Amino acid sequence: MKPTFKNATDWEKAEMLMQPAFIRVMDNLRKQLEKSNLVATYEEVQEPFPGYQLILTHEEDSVTISIWDICFKVCFVDYQLSSENLAQDSIIVEIDDNLFNEEPAINWQYLETKTQEIIQTIIDNFPKI
Repeated sequence: MKPTFKNATDWEKAEMLMQPAFIRVMDNLRKQLEKSNLVATYEEVQEPFPGYQLILTHEEDSVTISIWDICFKVCFVDYQLSSENLAQDSIIVEIDDNLFNEEPAINWQYLETKTQEIIQTIIDNFPKI
């Protein structure tokens, strides 16, 4: 699903956040999955935009999550990782302003902490993500 921004400022903030969020998501996935009993594989996709899907598997259970959706959950307020989002072409999103300090520059510690919490929640709630 494609995020729609309320204003140009949120768009600019998202541009600043997406690459660092992607890097933190991938790094934290690697670290936290090493300690779990889940098997992770990645699949390249082109729709709705180029990226990767994370496929988590344990025994007979399997869950597929878009890496971009995880990044969106990190960057936006109240973004849901669910099939509800799939029914919509786009959703209006709001940037989590806690991810920025006063300059505005990225609040790296908050970005790391929020990313760790989201990844841990995904792992803890498997397969009911």
